Amino acid sequence: MKLKRQKHAKKNMGFYKHNFHVREPFQVLLDGTFCQAALRNKIQIREQLPGYLGGATQLCTTRCVLKELESLGKALYGAKLIAQRFEVRNCSHHKDPVSGSVCLLSMIEEGNPHHFFIATQDQDLANKVKKKAGVPLLFIIQNTMVLDKPSPKSLAFVQKLQMNELVPEHQKQSIVQLKEREGLAKQEGEKRRKRKRAGGPNPLSCLKKKKKKTQEGQEPSAEKKKRRKRKRNR
Repeated sequence: MKLKRQKHAKKNMGFYKHNFHVREPFQVLLDGTFCQAALRNKIQIREQLPGYLGGATQLCTTRCVLKELESLGKALYGAKLIAQRFEVRNCSHHKDPVSGSVCLLSMIEEGNPHHFFIATQDQDLANKVKKKAGVPLLFIIQNTMVLDKPSPKSLAFVQKLQMNELVPEHQKQSIVQLKEREGLAKQEGEKRRKRKRAGGPNPLSCLKKKKKKTQEGQEPSAEKKKRRKRKRNR
């Protein structure tokens, strides 16, 4: 069973790496519900998650998640201690903290440019994450961390990409920056400004036609007849 789960995780990770450029270290945003489930099921997130995802992992959370855990008191004190060990990512709610789920959703807006994973047991949050393309979702089931399969939204997004109907904004910017760095944008602009000059005639069409050579020793039949008459007169 463990080997089968690892195989599914490798396949799903390949999908996100190939189609959404997810790279190591994998940045995983965790909320209080995931930390609580890990504590209840005695899962060592920091030790087990890199092996499951197949690469270096950065565990992180937000100030809003920590504030929410503090407000819930002793019931989630253990989960708060776990979350406090992770790196804190800056969110836009410095003055007015919001719930953990709202905060995590705001971190993956605009196409998830930082390639965050979301780790949660909150079903409502998970459903909202699935409506956004390119956001890997982690949850705990039967004492095991599981990377969810790509959502229909992600699959549809990739299909559009393959049909050249949609190009992600971050890819457009990367292409423009790369062209500017290599000086390709300027060269392309200069090529467009140059007008095509009227081409000369095809040199092959200007070749002189070769005269048909008459075979040596052959003469027109009229000349032959005249010479025969002269000989007879003589």
